[in-house]
Amino acid sequence: MGHMATNRFPKGQGPSQRQLRVGEAIRRNLSEVLARGEAHDDILASISVTVGEVRLSPDLHIATVYVLPLGGVGGEEMLKALRRRTGELRHLVSRGMTLRVTPELRFQLDMTFDRLDDVRRLFSDETVQRDIAKPDEPPADDETSSD
Repeated sequence: MGHMATNRFPKGQGPSQRQLRVGEAIRRNLSEVLARGEAHDDILASISVTVGEVRLSPDLHIATVYVLPLGGVGGEEMLKALRRRTGELRHLVSRGMTLRVTPELRFQLDMTFDRLDDVRRLFSDETVQRDIAKPDEPPADDETSSD
């Protein structure tokens, strides 16, 4: 009998310390493997890949790797190359780890910097700046309650 998918972090809980620790170790190892050009791929050899974050499933079997090409150009091509070399990269990363099972690597483009740019643009908007600069106004008379 199959199981239904469950929330990754039930009741608003974040990742466990183990998930964070293993994710960071994978991020560091994968970054080193890519920087040394150990993956046999012309595209990966021609660009610098930034590994921003690695998030692990609660059972530590799946690692979602958030990557971005240095300079932000050629993301889709880089993603295809990483996905083509997933097995090789998983093997290379496992050499530096002491895990019983090396997680399956799933690559995603890291959109963090794009979201930061969007937030910066939003905060620089004239209307938003005007709202931020306004002092807190006391509530109108009809909103106050009398005893």
